[in-house]
Amino acid sequence: MATTKALDRQPTKLDYASPTQFKFGINQLPKVEFFTVNANIPGITLGDTVFPTPYKDIPIMGDKLTYESLSITFIVDEYLENYTSLHEWMTAIGFPKDRKQFKDFRANTSNLAQTTQGTSQDIGDVQPSTPANALFSDAYIMILSNKNNPIIEVIFQDIYPTSLGALEYTQTATDVEYMTVTADFSYKIYEINTL
Repeated sequence: MATTKALDRQPTKLDYASPTQFKFGINQLPKVEFFTVNANIPGITLGDTVFPTPYKDIPIMGDKLTYESLSITFIVDEYLENYTSLHEWMTAIGFPKDRKQFKDFRANTSNLAQTTQGTSQDIGDVQPSTPANALFSDAYIMILSNKNNPIIEVIFQDIYPTSLGALEYTQTATDVEYMTVTADFSYKIYEINTL
């Protein structure tokens, strides 16, 4: 058995992670990106199974990861431009009135270049016949050092919105607290890259 010296086991970087040192970016929603005040790096779960024995069931590690949703919170601007941009994206995907909503959004509103979803050979290997420019977007969370230098980038591939919080107006507020909304996104995968 190899032995290591106690000094070799000591960390070389002693600064703590700050929850305020980050920048969130999403290609499809630049106005949401600017007002984002909260974002998370989602948790992951590795499933497992149990091997039954007459005495004690033995847990065995699984081989599939489950990713939690990406959640962000953003301040809503006065004209609701950032809220409506996310609302329009969800409405276009779900097209509650007619299919033209989907077509118009893809033709006029998408902020992405024409790309095809599923080009990765690692995951899915699905090749749709139509471009997926408005259906999906890429996003990132840039973790910054205590001097605001980028040190880690978390890249989310093919995200799409799954929920958008409500806007609550009230006449009983005694002080102005600007409205914030939480939105959740699903995605294909995320990767953590050290810069």
